[in-house]
Amino acid sequence: MTQETIARVRINLNDIGPEIWRIVEMPVAGSLKMLHDVIQAAMGWQDYHLWHFEAGERRYGVPNPEWPDRNLAAARNVKLGTLIDRDVRQFTYTYDMGDDWRHTVVVEAVELGEHEIKYPRFVTGERRCPPEDVGGLPGFERFLQALSDVAHEEHQQLYEWYGGPFDPLDIDEVASKNAVAAIAIRRHAGKVAYEKSRNRH
Repeated sequence: MTQETIARVRINLNDIGPEIWRIVEMPVAGSLKMLHDVIQAAMGWQDYHLWHFEAGERRYGVPNPEWPDRNLAAARNVKLGTLIDRDVRQFTYTYDMGDDWRHTVVVEAVELGEHEIKYPRFVTGERRCPPEDVGGLPGFERFLQALSDVAHEEHQQLYEWYGGPFDPLDIDEVASKNAVAAIAIRRHAGKVAYEKSRNRH
């Protein structure tokens, strides 16, 4: 496998303490759509909702032909390396415009990856991300209070809604690693298929 340039990227969920964060290694040749997929996998989101990146004056997401937005570029057409080349090392990722989960994305380093590693790769992180559709920051705070107190009037209702106990310290690292690795495997398979098709011509 050829050596490729990768970015070490830190993702922080804004306005929550203690911090909920992840570090991933992302190929700079990968698109912002791939970075979205990696953030979803690493954080533990379920990719149910709309999302976009904001970098300077530009926004990147999934344009809707029925609702044209001249200020929204297609994330799949823009590589992470393009932002880095513009000296953009910090930008915002927003997921679920209703709950409004904003993340700060920081490119901490750019370096050559290891020869035998398939990228992207999950590195580390702390604390579980909020459940989908919990109601944004206020809803998440209420959810945590209710689940930590069996006497709370909403304890049973939210316990059943979530489907069991919620441990804010358990990020389920194995699941995150596997989910990001699945993206890397798909990417590698696509590159191999592309090279084979080129060699046939």
